[in-house]
Amino acid sequence: MRVADYLIVGPSWVGDMVMAQSLFLSLRQRDPEAIIDVVGPPWSAPVLGRMPEVRRSVLLPVSHGRWGFGPRRQLGRSLIDGQYDEAIVLPRSWKAALVPFFAGIKKRVGFHGEQRFWVLSERRRLDKTVLDQTVKRFVSLGLPREEAYPPEVIPEPRLRVDGKNQARLQQCLGLKTDKAAIALMPGAEYGLAKQWPLDYFHRLAEALIHRGFQVWVLGGDKDRADGATIVEGLGDNAFNLCGRTRLEDVIDLLAMTRAAISNDSGLMHIAAAVGTHVHAIYGSTSEHYTPPLTGSKTIHNLHLPCSPCFKRVCPLGHTDCLRQLTPETIVKQFD
Repeated sequence: MRVADYLIVGPSWVGDMVMAQSLFLSLRQRDPEAIIDVVGPPWSAPVLGRMPEVRRSVLLPVSHGRWGFGPRRQLGRSLIDGQYDEAIVLPRSWKAALVPFFAGIKKRVGFHGEQRFWVLSERRRLDKTVLDQTVKRFVSLGLPREEAYPPEVIPEPRLRVDGKNQARLQQCLGLKTDKAAIALMPGAEYGLAKQWPLDYFHRLAEALIHRGFQVWVLGGDKDRADGATIVEGLGDNAFNLCGRTRLEDVIDLLAMTRAAISNDSGLMHIAAAVGTHVHAIYGSTSEHYTPPLTGSKTIHNLHLPCSPCFKRVCPLGHTDCLRQLTPETIVKQFD
């Protein structure tokens, strides 16, 4: 039997790309020899490189939200060699389906969306009452229709960890070797309505250090100032690592921590995928839609009548769904 070759058009967000691994694992469960290549933005290469199921990442140098017709056509035409049996398009935009269309892949599967009648050969109905989680939607596209609503099995993402890089990071960042580490992740791309207050993170970090932990604040370069606010005045057991690490470094650092406390963000999903216990903070969003895909988790959600609203900024102006969740509520989990 011929090995199936798949080209997957991946999502544009870190957390979604981690959740997409559930699809890759599902395809491999059905066909252990399946070959899986993934189209993604340049930032995704380190994440995809930690997924053993992925043969290679096919990088699309187009910024999120940009049309990029020319680069999509060019990339698609570069893949015209007949190697792919099927393309699975995870995003629902019209432009996302262009690469496999220009690659000439005959079977191109995706959900209905943005009038994609001619760029997809098989359009699936998105029943949000049945496929009520992002990961279910991803996995369903890799299954026959009769098994897809909903998928019976959702494999949990598992990212590979590099032990040598962990040792290098511990040394070059000056991290403590005699104290268990707790990671704090204050960022969230979607907006302020997903971000627990910085002063709460600061108070939580102080309480954790008092309990004998070291605290690592993780994030990108844009989170540097927030990280500095969190660790200010907390001494040498508080480390602001925001902007000092690559994405693959964050994967390895999270695998070294006792727990990770995070907004609903991409780093939350990475923490879950390396086996760290995740304390997930939800405000404007819901754990029913994008949960950390692990059994080792504690969900912090007040479930106020006004949430989830799924807005970038609180429409009521108070963000009570986050502000009423106090640091003391979370820190008592570590007593």
